[in-house]
Amino acid sequence: MTEIQNLQAMGAQRMTSLEIAEITGKQHKNLMRDIRNMEAAWEKTTGLKFELSSYQDSTGRTLPCYSLNKTECLYIATKFNDEARAKLVIRWQQLEQQRLKHQGIRHLLVTDQDVMHEAERIVGHELTCDNKHADGCITTTDIAKVIGMETKDLNSFLKDQGVQRWKRGQYRLTENYEGRGLAQDRLFVYYGKDGKTKRSTYLVWTTKGAEMIEEMVKPQKDKRTN
Repeated sequence: MTEIQNLQAMGAQRMTSLEIAEITGKQHKNLMRDIRNMEAAWEKTTGLKFELSSYQDSTGRTLPCYSLNKTECLYIATKFNDEARAKLVIRWQQLEQQRLKHQGIRHLLVTDQDVMHEAERIVGHELTCDNKHADGCITTTDIAKVIGMETKDLNSFLKDQGVQRWKRGQYRLTENYEGRGLAQDRLFVYYGKDGKTKRSTYLVWTTKGAEMIEEMVKPQKDKRTN
């Protein structure tokens, strides 16, 4: 695309949202919307907004786009699927290779392993962002260890008490205990049998939730010790 070629003159140290859309196969208007939605969290963390630029389309209209550095691009990519994220990582590797070659540096690590490590780092950043709300929460296993129970026994106890229920392969809070600040969902990433990364969540307990569980279990423990 002509507008892409013109915008690439801005330099390898930045990439426009237009080029990101082309690389990942996304519609530019949808990508612009997603970037705007993510900008508030970025500004809160870094104190900086994303840099706005513009380009001319094939009809001569001047339209807005974003100009992002590598760190900003990889932050935006945390919301992409694995394939789109990998394409963006590889494109950055190519841009950096071109830049270093221009500077007279002959070697840059761009192996499959380098790309894999970079992709894993992006996933780790995504998990950190998405799990921010669950900071300080502890697992059922951790609580079980403290009160001297097996995890499966504690889960069964909480189910019998109507605190949680088994739904779609995981424990969820029942309606009577939702919205009381007792637990949060924590995201984790794992590899399926097909080798692709998959995402799921599990229940973790706030301090308030852990204290409630200990109080509920205490009468049962007292009966066993008497």
